[in-house]
Amino acid sequence: MAIDSTSTPTAGGSAPPPAAAPAGSKKSDGVTIAGIALRTPYWVFTGAVGLIFLAPLLWTAVASVSPQAGTNQVDGWGFGNYETLGSYQAGVWRYLANSAFVSLLTVALTLGISFLGGYAFARFKFPGKNILFLVTLAILMVPYATLLIPLYVLLNQVGLQNSLVGVALVLAMFQLPFATFLMRISFEAVPRQLDEAAMVDGCSSFGALWRVLLPAVKPGLITVGLFAFLAAWNDFMAPLILINDSERMTLPLAVSNLRGQVQGVVDYGATEAGVVVLALPCIVLFLLLQRHYVRGFMSGALKG
Repeated sequence: MAIDSTSTPTAGGSAPPPAAAPAGSKKSDGVTIAGIALRTPYWVFTGAVGLIFLAPLLWTAVASVSPQAGTNQVDGWGFGNYETLGSYQAGVWRYLANSAFVSLLTVALTLGISFLGGYAFARFKFPGKNILFLVTLAILMVPYATLLIPLYVLLNQVGLQNSLVGVALVLAMFQLPFATFLMRISFEAVPRQLDEAAMVDGCSSFGALWRVLLPAVKPGLITVGLFAFLAAWNDFMAPLILINDSERMTLPLAVSNLRGQVQGVVDYGATEAGVVVLALPCIVLFLLLQRHYVRGFMSGALKG
């Protein structure tokens, strides 16, 4: 009688080891060949897009330290173009300080007003609320440059023309519609039960806003602040119209004036150095706050 070898135990009395599973049916270290094949086009596409966006900045950074005819960096690689930028008129540190002051004041004004405005639109009911909100958003449809001359006249009448404070006020005004909209949806994404429970525990409306809602809408605030900073730091039009004193120029305006300082000949090396100096704070801030920035944009996505 034939014996089925597949069911016969071994000499030690133990059952034979199970047959190996077909290739590709189990994960190897959590990754399958099929998964890698599906993700590869995504990785290639996102990598190509990243290179497209990074290429101009990398080229500018390399060109700012490479030898170029007609610049302060003619022989060999070095920081001659940055020396030209640093010694231009009042100096790069003065222009950096002016830009930092305008940007930080713009951020403070935008955050303070949009935080309270978004809270009011999201939590309170009052006559004409939706109409007022639409009027606020309508500012976004007005071309930026068309309002600068009327604002120049207005600021001149109140003594804020040729003033960094006046520039910050103008920039904050143009940031407020979007900032208020974003803060409203951030507050609406927070359940009302949180602030109602805080009021039951004895908090006032302001106490609930400060202790409960402020931490909840922190990603939205960071997003608003980042947008306001980037817009104010890189803005060229408002300082060009409102500032006529070389000591009060912001860095974008100073870099633009530096381009043609010698008989209209463009100093590309110093210009590229200025672009690098302008870009570095924006890159560092975005990388540090990227997680909060994404959460701020997603704060109202799952509402309801």
